[in-house]
Amino acid sequence: MYEDPGGPDDTSRPYFFLSYAHTPRAAGRGAGDPNHWVRKLYDDLCEAVLVLTDLPAGAQVGFMDQSMHQGEKWADRLSKELATCRVFVPLYSPRYFNSLACGQEWHSFTRRPVYPARQGSDVTSAIVPVLWVAMGQYALPKVASDLQFNHGSFGADYAAEGLYALMKLSYFQASYELAVFRLAKRIVEVADETVIPVGRRLNFQTQPSAFEAKTPVRRLQISVYASHHGELPDGRNSDYYGPDRLDWHPYRPHGGRPLAEHAVRLARQLGFHPSVQEFDAEAVGQLTREEPTAPGLLLVDRWSLADGGRQELVRKFDRENPPWVSVLEPWNADDQDCVEHAEHYSALSDRVLRNKHRDAKPSFALGDTTGLASMEDFEEALPRAAMRAKWAFEDRSRSTQGDRSGPPKPNLRAAFDEPRPPGAGPGAGNGPAGGGSSGQGGGQGPGGPRRGFFERRAGDGRDDPGAAQGGGLS
Repeated sequence: MYEDPGGPDDTSRPYFFLSYAHTPRAAGRGAGDPNHWVRKLYDDLCEAVLVLTDLPAGAQVGFMDQSMHQGEKWADRLSKELATCRVFVPLYSPRYFNSLACGQEWHSFTRRPVYPARQGSDVTSAIVPVLWVAMGQYALPKVASDLQFNHGSFGADYAAEGLYALMKLSYFQASYELAVFRLAKRIVEVADETVIPVGRRLNFQTQPSAFEAKTPVRRLQISVYASHHGELPDGRNSDYYGPDRLDWHPYRPHGGRPLAEHAVRLARQLGFHPSVQEFDAEAVGQLTREEPTAPGLLLVDRWSLADGGRQELVRKFDRENPPWVSVLEPWNADDQDCVEHAEHYSALSDRVLRNKHRDAKPSFALGDTTGLASMEDFEEALPRAAMRAKWAFEDRSRSTQGDRSGPPKPNLRAAFDEPRPPGAGPGAGNGPAGGGSSGQGGGQGPGGPRRGFFERRAGDGRDDPGAAQGGGLS
């Protein structure tokens, strides 16, 4: 069940993994970054652990995620640290226990067994919780309440107020220093009193949350079909690409970040919890799954459709045509290559994404999501596309919950594996595509609802559509 880590000893494993919920900046100019205080706590803890141990210079003391929870590189790094750290340190707050990512971190760490280092020891957990804010008036989820941790051992002021108040108010400076020292001491004690083997690196983004869901989590799966530097068609300007497919930046220099990261920011403004992955790996990996667990967005680079082998995967996706996955196709009007080759690649896109283009005909309500000529066009189109996918996903969820009997469901594997009749159109074999543009009908064929495409985590992801209309685009 657990793989050989390939050589790292205890000095190369982080003593602790600091798990916390990212706090957004307050509205208004000049607002500071509230996560600054978490970084200060992390630095102070690392210093105290070094003092209390004989770790050599340069050894990794702890780990704290300072990313924005997006992209495959972020997920791979978290998977590695959760599989190797010796102690898990969650920062308790109301926001923490409502965070999907924090619940996934907790779940991933607790998949690893914990053994007492000495016979007769009563230490059976490698989790050392911390009160970021006082939690007396909040009901903790079962996994947290079962720990029965004595927070009073870190000081009376800490137990009453939490570390955040002790850090912000100079009156509590001595209490803060005492709490940090005792916390570091407890981390070292737990690491010394337990044996926790290096675990298998789990796919972080597929893990469920360890916390009971208090409110529905509105997920959105963003897939990117693009190329890296080594895959571009002859003559294509490489300035818009990077060493990774997720580095695609079609509106460069506008926006200052890869398009996937920009899409994540926009999705969060709509109240979604987005994840990002490459289309190729996501599509192939989901063929055998039964039901979708979230709506999706597919960002398509038309230049990458020139790759015949990869193009076929997009064609098969289009034949399945899941209405809960909306497609956006950036095509920069300021990119000279795009201007010169617009007709050719527009026609290629029409052939490859025939069903999706048919269902995305411009209307007053939905607008055109193909050939988005500027960053402003993309920012206007993404909310419409995300909400359209969400409504279609909810329609499908309601229909499958209402009738779980009937004939076998058509599935995506059939679209990949079964030969198509001569002369069959792009939609043949699985019935009509359903209401992709309006979100009605949930994409059901005559034999019942389709199997899913882009499903990743458990849960139906449903929520009130009206709740997503807060937060403007910027």
